[in-house]
Amino acid sequence: MPELPEVEVTRRSVGGIEGARVLALRMGKALRWPLGIEPESLVGLQVGPVGRRGKYLWLPMLQASGQAVGGLLWHLGMSGSLAFGASLGPSGKHDHAELVTDRGLLRLTDPRRFGAVVWSDGLDVLPASKLLAKLGPEPFDPAWTAEALHAALHGRRTAVKLALLSGELVVGAGNIYASDALWQAGIDPRTPCTRIGPARAAKLHAAVQQVLTEAIEAGGSTLRDFRNAHGEVGQYQGLARVYGRAGEACARCGGTIRRIVQGQRATYFCPGCQRR
Repeated sequence: MPELPEVEVTRRSVGGIEGARVLALRMGKALRWPLGIEPESLVGLQVGPVGRRGKYLWLPMLQASGQAVGGLLWHLGMSGSLAFGASLGPSGKHDHAELVTDRGLLRLTDPRRFGAVVWSDGLDVLPASKLLAKLGPEPFDPAWTAEALHAALHGRRTAVKLALLSGELVVGAGNIYASDALWQAGIDPRTPCTRIGPARAAKLHAAVQQVLTEAIEAGGSTLRDFRNAHGEVGQYQGLARVYGRAGEACARCGGTIRRIVQGQRATYFCPGCQRR
C-alpha cells in the first residue's frame, strides 16, 4: 500500500499540473467512493497547487478569477498510482480516472480499485472533512513535537508498533517505516506504549522524521507496483534497516534480525539492541 512517502513523492511528481486548464474528466469503472459531481462541470477550471493530507492528494480547482471553488481528493488505495504526462498512450483496463488538461493527462491506475477520486467543496466540508477527520498529526508539522508524541502514547496499552500503524499518533508511519523507525530509536516493537517515557518518545519522534525524510528522498518504496507520476520506482526498500531483512545481521549490534507478526502485519526488529 502506498504510504506517506509514496504519496508525497507522487505529489511532487505531479506538480507540473499546477495552473493547467481542465479539458475533461473521464471516469472508468466505479472506485471506492462516488465522484460526487458531474465530470463536465470541471471543464474550464484551473488546477491550483497540489496539496497532501496524510495519504490523500488534494487538487484544488480555481475559476478564471482565481477564486477556489473546491477540488478533487485523490486516494491511491492499496495498489494505485498516478501518472502525469503529455503522451501516456491509450488507457488500459486498470485505468479508472483521467483528468485531461492543457498540460497533459493525469491518470489513476488501480488494479484493485480501492482508490478514489472525490469532489469536495473544500477540505473542511463534507465529504473531505469526514474522510480526513480521523487522521493523526503530520510528521513534519511543527506542532507535532516529542512532547505531543509522548502525551499521545500515555495511557495506551497496545504495542507501540501497532499504535504507529493506526495513524492516530502520526500519519504516514506505515509498516516499512514504523519497523525502521523503531529500530532507529532502539525500541522493541512489542513494547507497550505506557512503558515509553519522555526520553524514548523523543528518540522515536526523531526516528520517525528521519526515516520518512530518507524515504521521500529515495523516491519511496517499490515492493510491487508503486511508481511516481513519471514511472520511476522507489529505492528505499534497498536502504531499509530491518524491514525485509529477517536472518540478516543487524547493522548496529551484529545480532540477527527477526520477523514476527503483529496485527496480521510482518514486523522486523533486532532483539539484541531494541529494548522493551
